[in-house]
Amino acid sequence: MSSSAAVPFWRAAGMTYISYSNICANLVRNCLKEPFKSEALAREKVLYSISKFEDGKPQKPILRTDEGKEL
Repeated sequence: MSSSAAVPFWRAAGMTYISYSNICANLVRNCLKEPFKSEALAREKVLYSISKFEDGKPQKPILRTDEGKEL
């Protein structure tokens, strides 16, 4: 017995929702006119920090970009 339930098209295409939403966000950003396009592209960058622990205590955090570059 097969299920006739509707499947989201992104799932049927073998994508995750995150990958689908990233593609949609890129399309919207590329459709914007200046200066909104450059502002949206600047907000796209992601920063995160990594803290190593020694003896149960966090060390100085290392800031990185989404490209893996250290700040």
